[in-house]
Amino acid sequence: MASMQAWLERLEREGDLKIIEEPCDVNLEIAHAAYVEVKKPDSKVLLFKRPVNREKGIEYEMPVVMNMFASFDITEKIFGRHPDAIADEIEELMHMKPPQGFMEKLALLPKLFALKNVFPKHLKQKGLCQQIVKTASQVDLDELPILKTWSEDGGPFVTMGQVYTRSLDGTMQNLGMYRLQQYDKTRLGMHWQIHKDASHFFDQYKEAGKKMPVTVAIGGDPLYIWCGQAPLPYGIFELLLYGFVRGEPARLVKSVTNDIWIPEDADIVIEGEVDPNEMVIEGPFGDHTGYYTLKEPYPVMDVTAITMKENPVYQATVVGKPPLEDKFMGWGTERIFLPLLKTTAPDLIDYHMPENGVFHNLILAQMETHYKGHAKQFMHAFWGVGQMSFVKHAIFVGKDAPKLTDYETVTEHILNRVDPKNILITEGIVDALDHSSPETLVGGKLGLDCTGEEVEHGVAEPIDDAKLLETLRVIDGNVAGVKQYGAHTKNPVCVVAYRKERCVQSFFDDIEGLERHLKIVVVVDASCNDIENPYMLVWRVANNIDAQRDVRTAPFIMLDASDKNELDGYTREWPGDVFCDEEVLKSLKDRGIIDFDEAFAKRFYL
Repeated sequence: MASMQAWLERLEREGDLKIIEEPCDVNLEIAHAAYVEVKKPDSKVLLFKRPVNREKGIEYEMPVVMNMFASFDITEKIFGRHPDAIADEIEELMHMKPPQGFMEKLALLPKLFALKNVFPKHLKQKGLCQQIVKTASQVDLDELPILKTWSEDGGPFVTMGQVYTRSLDGTMQNLGMYRLQQYDKTRLGMHWQIHKDASHFFDQYKEAGKKMPVTVAIGGDPLYIWCGQAPLPYGIFELLLYGFVRGEPARLVKSVTNDIWIPEDADIVIEGEVDPNEMVIEGPFGDHTGYYTLKEPYPVMDVTAITMKENPVYQATVVGKPPLEDKFMGWGTERIFLPLLKTTAPDLIDYHMPENGVFHNLILAQMETHYKGHAKQFMHAFWGVGQMSFVKHAIFVGKDAPKLTDYETVTEHILNRVDPKNILITEGIVDALDHSSPETLVGGKLGLDCTGEEVEHGVAEPIDDAKLLETLRVIDGNVAGVKQYGAHTKNPVCVVAYRKERCVQSFFDDIEGLERHLKIVVVVDASCNDIENPYMLVWRVANNIDAQRDVRTAPFIMLDASDKNELDGYTREWPGDVFCDEEVLKSLKDRGIIDFDEAFAKRFYL
C-alpha cells in the first residue's frame, strides 16, 4: 500500500510527473490543461501546486493531481505488473483443481495463503485520513479545490470520488465512481445511475423511509479509484479486487459520522447522508462520451463531516472527447476481466473496446466459431452480462483475425467480411448517458458477424471521390463532401458530409439506385465533422446512431450518424459537444502551461 504522496514522489523520480508551479484556476484552467496533456503520446501526470479560485478569491492549501493514469506504462506501475499477468492469475484460480497427492497440496498452499489478502482489514484506530476532522458548522466544501471542467457545466464537480455505500441491512458494501456536483458549502449531488449498485441500495433506504449513509474518499492509493469502476457482479465489494491485485489487504477505518468503512490512507474524506425523498436537479455536465449530459433530478448528499490527512492532495480527472485518462483505466479493466468474460463465452479468444468508441459504444471480439449462428449467440451473451449489457455495437471476428488493436489491419479484415445477412439488430438497455436512442435507458443494438470467409463480391462499379461527390450532389445539393475509406476492400465505407435540411432517411431513399457504386454509406453533419479524420468519425458514429432507427441493410448498408432533431421525429433534447474555452486555452498557452498547434486542436476537436 502506498500513499498518494509516495506515488507522486516515485513518479517524479521516474520522469512521469510534470509539476506546475504557476497558479491555475479550478474553473476550467486545470481541467483544460489536463485535457490537452493526456492526448499527447508522452503524456505525464500533472501536479498543480497552486490551485486558485479567482471568482471566489480562494488560494487553496492543497495541490491538485490530474491524469494519474496518464499512460500505459504508468497504469502498469499502479497495478504492480502488466494487467495480462493479473488476468493469468485469475484464470489459474478459476481452473484450479483439487490437488492429487502430498506434493501437489504443498504446492497449492502459497496460492491459498495469498488469497487471505483479498479481504480488507478493519482497523480499530483512526486512520491517516482522519488527522484533521471537521464536523457540523466547520464543514465547508469550498475548502476543497473542486473543479469546473467545461463552460456549460452546472457547477463544480468532484470527478475522482470513491463513493462508498452499503445496503440497508449492512451485509453489503459497495465502492463506485460517480460524479458529484457541488451545490454549496454542505451539499453534493449523487449521480448514481439507475443500473448502479449504489442506486439499488438507495431504493432499499427509500422503501424503508430511512436516510442513506454515504462516504466519499478522495486520493490515497490510485488503485482504489480503478477498483471503483471495475465491473464486478452485484454484491461483491470492490476492495476485494484491490487486495487481489496488490497482494495485501486494503486497510479500512470507520467513518466519523456513519458506519461505512473507507481506506485509512485516503487524502480527503467527505461523509454525509442522503434523504431518499429529496431530489435536486444535477448537471449539465460534459461527460466521457464527449457530449454534455442534460439536467436531471438526482439524490443529494448533506455533508456531516470532512476529514483529511495533514498536507492532503486533491485528485481529479477530466472527461470529454477521447483519448483521455479513462483510455488507460479501461485498458486495465479490459485485460483483467477477460477470464471472467470467458466464463459466459468460453469460445472467446480476446476482446477490445477502442477508446474512441467510448467503451460502451463499441466492442471488437475475437472468437472461435464451431457452428452456424455461433457469433449471434455470443452477441446475445454479451448483451446479457453485467456492464457488457450497455454495449451498443459489437463486431465479432474469427480466430484467424489480426490483433484487435491493430486497427488498420483488423478494419480491412472486417470490411472484407461484412455481409448484410450477418447483421443482427435488436433492442436492449443502454447507458444512461446515451443520447441517441428515442427514449432513455433503452435503445437499439447492432451486432456484426465477420467470423466467416471473405465475401465474394465487392463494389460492382467503383468510382473515385470526386466523381461520387458529383453524382451525389446531382441527387441532393445538401451533400457537402465525400470520403471513401477501404476502397481496396470488398465493402468500402463512403462517409458523406451532409447539410441537414431534411431527414437523412429521405436522402437514403434517393440514393438506393446507386447500389452498383456503394456498399456502406455513413452520413454525418457537415457543420461539425472532419471527414478526413477517421479517429473522430468513429467517435461520432458510435455515439450518434441507434441501430433500430438509423441503420438500413438493403439494398446496401446505410447509417445515419447525424445529430437528430424534429426532422427525424426525435423528441428528446440532443446534447452538444464539449469544447474547450478558447480564451482559457490561449491563456494557458501564453503562460507556458500547455503547448499544442492547430493541427492538434483540429485532430481532437478541441
